[in-house]
Amino acid sequence: MTDACVIEVRARTAGIVVREGDNYCFFAAHRDFHALERQSFDSLLAAQAAATRCAGDAASAIRIDPPRAAAPRT
Repeated sequence: MTDACVIEVRARTAGIVVREGDNYCFFAAHRDFHALERQSFDSLLAAQAAATRCAGDAASAIRIDPPRAAAPRT
């Protein structure tokens, strides 16, 4: 059985899960998945499902990053 696995959601690396006994511990690779950091899951599928839900929550959050205007030259 696999001891570590990369979890991807929508072609983005969400994190890795590492086998710890009978469970898998999640380590986030992106801030959108930080809510799952160090959570324990019974299976790889459970970790994947949680990451997919987390990505949906992150996508619904409003983020506005306006472009920065260049400083006027004098």
